[in-house]
Amino acid sequence: MSTTGAGLRSALLAASALTAVFSAAAPAAAEGQLTVYCSVQEEWCRPMMAAFEKETGIKVSMTRKSSGETYAQVKAEAANPKGDIWWGGTGDPHMQAAEEGLTQEYQSPKNAELNDWAVRQWEQSKHRAIGVYSGALGFAYNTKLIAEKKLAEPKCWADLLDPKLKDEVQVADPNSSGTSYTMLATMVQIMGEQKAFDYLKALHKNINQYTKSGAAPAKATSLGETTVGIAFMHDHVTMIVEGAPMKVVAPCEGTGYEIGSMSIIKGAKNLDNAKKFYDWALTPAAQAIGAQAKSYQVPSNKATPVPPQAPKLSEIKLIDFDFAKYGSSEERKRLLAKWDAEVKNQPK
Repeated sequence: MSTTGAGLRSALLAASALTAVFSAAAPAAAEGQLTVYCSVQEEWCRPMMAAFEKETGIKVSMTRKSSGETYAQVKAEAANPKGDIWWGGTGDPHMQAAEEGLTQEYQSPKNAELNDWAVRQWEQSKHRAIGVYSGALGFAYNTKLIAEKKLAEPKCWADLLDPKLKDEVQVADPNSSGTSYTMLATMVQIMGEQKAFDYLKALHKNINQYTKSGAAPAKATSLGETTVGIAFMHDHVTMIVEGAPMKVVAPCEGTGYEIGSMSIIKGAKNLDNAKKFYDWALTPAAQAIGAQAKSYQVPSNKATPVPPQAPKLSEIKLIDFDFAKYGSSEERKRLLAKWDAEVKNQPK
């Protein structure tokens, strides 16, 4: 072989060896990847991830589960985290994850653009969760079914105990659903714990199903599968905008609300990309995707237009919800265990 041929062969071998080194290093660095746990509706999760991918070129792997389920997954994976960032879903499980050290501190340069309630969530969670949207709890009824069955139109939480509504009310299970845990914590704060559990036990007689997802009762109400559904008011509005024969109610006694949150998972393998997503998700452009996906929450960035269909929080009798207390690990576990024992497992 000529000297030139030998030199060329050596150069090719060196080049292929170098390629092999880079190929081996690439998966370890996981450049350009991000694993997102999404706890809003699938119809909102998907366009969010697509928009972030398009803007950054970062390949997103997304799993959609309710906030209670996502919290359980993050906890189960704590020794070897699979996810990088948890976006959306009620704030209580985010707060519990923060307290248990399952998520990590981060201060976004976007904090200065956010509403006070969003920043307060960040402060109370010791910089581990931030508010991305807010929405009030309520219920809705199917107007056709109410008329057909000659039932009184419910206006208050107390009205849902009407014996004529036996097997006509649907709500999620608070163990899997942040929406329903918000209801449990709301009742305790409005009525006091004993009366709240008396109410939930009485309501149990009228429940036809405890769903896994918090928004499922809104869908069931829209389809006429239940007469009344308890969910966040914006989830009912989504169905009404699509033409469902429903009326949404802000209960007369007052109601609680959620601060949908976002947290970076401790031990995230794609931490830099998680921070990029976090900052981006707090921008008006990213938050406007919610309304485009027919999700009508109030966004946390002050510059994001509030969808005209969104329930007006200023017109709803909202309680002074204690997110720190009811998002704490101890209180959450205690109330859920008590609900299982005294409500869910009771005969009808």
